[in-house]
Amino acid sequence: MRTGLYPGTFDPVTRGHTDIINRASKLVDRLVIGVAINRDKGPLFELDQRVSLIEGECAGIAAATGMEIEVRPFDNLLVNFAEEVGASVIIRGLRAVADFEYEFQMVGMNRALNENIEMAFLMAGAKHQAIASKLVKEIARLGGDVSKFVSPAVEAALKARFGK
Repeated sequence: MRTGLYPGTFDPVTRGHTDIINRASKLVDRLVIGVAINRDKGPLFELDQRVSLIEGECAGIAAATGMEIEVRPFDNLLVNFAEEVGASVIIRGLRAVADFEYEFQMVGMNRALNENIEMAFLMAGAKHQAIASKLVKEIARLGGDVSKFVSPAVEAALKARFGK
């Protein structure tokens, strides 16, 4: 059984993230979504809410594909977490050249830490390339319509968070 790990802060989970999850589910037998605690980023949503929101998004994908998708928080080195969950591949989404530059550095560091874990990059679908959680939060904070970028459940959570 090939286990893949798709890590991120998912603050909040967007349609771009779910696009990558859908596509990653075709590459592995089991998919773990690692929700990074990452206190340095100062997330909008608490960890338990981010986990809950992404579990809700993944439930439909798991039902449609028959695949096991597990959502787990983590706060250790990515390669160590990959080892913990038995992942042989770490899946990352790319939107633009700037993403590639950062990810290229991370591949080198992760390979130095554990050369047995592969990295797989999936390009965001054309209609999802502009979606960034940071921008979604800004649009929601200013009262804009984020329905094109997130699911109704995530949109409701953003509205509740910003009192809109």
